[in-house]
Amino acid sequence: KMYAAATLFVLMCLAAATHADHHHPCHPPDLTGFMSVLSMKGEVKAYGAITYDSTANKLRFRSNESQPTNGSLGLDLLMFFNEGIFYEIDSKNESCEKKKLHCSMHPLDIPDGAKFHGLMSAGNPSINGEGLKVNIWTGQMPDSKGYYSTSVTMGCLPVTTMYFTDTSSFIFSVMEIENEIKDPGLLVVPSVCQGQPLEETPEGTVNSFLSEFM
Repeated sequence: KMYAAATLFVLMCLAAATHADHHHPCHPPDLTGFMSVLSMKGEVKAYGAITYDSTANKLRFRSNESQPTNGSLGLDLLMFFNEGIFYEIDSKNESCEKKKLHCSMHPLDIPDGAKFHGLMSAGNPSINGEGLKVNIWTGQMPDSKGYYSTSVTMGCLPVTTMYFTDTSSFIFSVMEIENEIKDPGLLVVPSVCQGQPLEETPEGTVNSFLSEFM
């Protein structure tokens, strides 16, 4: 059912208004909220809290251990997209790994090279509280082996982002968003990570936010 729903959403996106060249990718404000990650086969990959600093382009994602799901990943990621590094944090074991970030693409921002695909109205926009208008943006993955489709509100708040690759496809959904950083400390390198050397990347590995869920 999840696969069918995702496929229907894609078709709705493709049926949206045609491409318009005068649109330029927007960038979201600072935000705090929750994010779920599903495979297109309906498998729950992760669910957790997000904190995003849009100016510094920093992101913290922590899996919600209070709502464990079979097969879901236990992750605590601190991503510094502008610096090209990220940390995998294990608070229970007080350990941390510092790694090189090869790809800065993530589901909370629209890449500068994205193309505006159209405007879609979900629900009934003529009734107050019963509709949502979203802009659809699409583009190629950096390695050109896949593509993405992302939807954002008229105020550029992310709603869903779908990634389609040769080997797997995922949908990231963002919910319960607040337009502020509620805990700035989450975006500071924790003490357990300070002084950590940069891990060597195995040959052929491309580290990205997306690759953490594959």
